[in-house]
Amino acid sequence: MREPLHMMADRKDDADGEAGVALKTRPKTQRPPMYKVMLLNDDYTPMEFVVHILERFFGLGHAKAFEIMLMVHKKGLAVVGVYSFEVAETKVGQVMDFARRHQHPLQCTMEKD
Repeated sequence: MREPLHMMADRKDDADGEAGVALKTRPKTQRPPMYKVMLLNDDYTPMEFVVHILERFFGLGHAKAFEIMLMVHKKGLAVVGVYSFEVAETKVGQVMDFARRHQHPLQCTMEKD
């Protein structure tokens, strides 16, 4: 049986004259860094609006959205999701734009996880 041409190119002779196959090592691919998206508390944005944001932009059910809204209210901020840079950046932009259009000072930020 003949070897395919691409495998023959990978062959090299050992010191004793025997042919062997050179093994190629692949570099390990690293996962991209992830980013936490956080909502910050303020004294003006209605709680219902925050719940709506969490449901609309983060796909949370009402009970989970309400729970996170309370955490933002009581602790000052809460992580609402962890995403790749591009997704996190998009979500922050969507939330900030939506809040501004509805004249609320809600702040949404991201930081490396």
